[in-house]
Amino acid sequence: MKAHLTRRYEFAASHRLHSPQLSDEQNREVYGKCNNPFGHGHNYKFEVTVSGQPDPETGMVCNLSDLDGFVQRNIMPQFELSNLNTLDAFRNIVPTTENLSRELFHLFRERFQPARIEKIRIEETMMNSFEYAGGRELGSA
Repeated sequence: MKAHLTRRYEFAASHRLHSPQLSDEQNREVYGKCNNPFGHGHNYKFEVTVSGQPDPETGMVCNLSDLDGFVQRNIMPQFELSNLNTLDAFRNIVPTTENLSRELFHLFRERFQPARIEKIRIEETMMNSFEYAGGRELGSA
């Protein structure tokens, strides 16, 4: 039996959407107010979905304290109250929330071992959310 667990977290960070491949005018046209030279912030809410066989003893896919501890040690120090544009992960890509969801997915995939990462979902605003499942179609195995 394969089971899924989704856990929700939150962090605040800022970014400026600006592509070096575009002119300043093109950046303003493409990104609008998100191209503000001083950046802007979000209270990102992200969900991580993991899966696996429930442990026969505990009945859990993974221990929530393992997941919470991973986030506190590996995600929050890097992203909480950061300017995403200054992080190594975004040195060569625009720090859109699409790219942020991909970065979080790969951090979990590479470093979190107790369960398989299925997807990351990020709410940037009340109106915008983004999901990344490692290149797999959402909803497929």
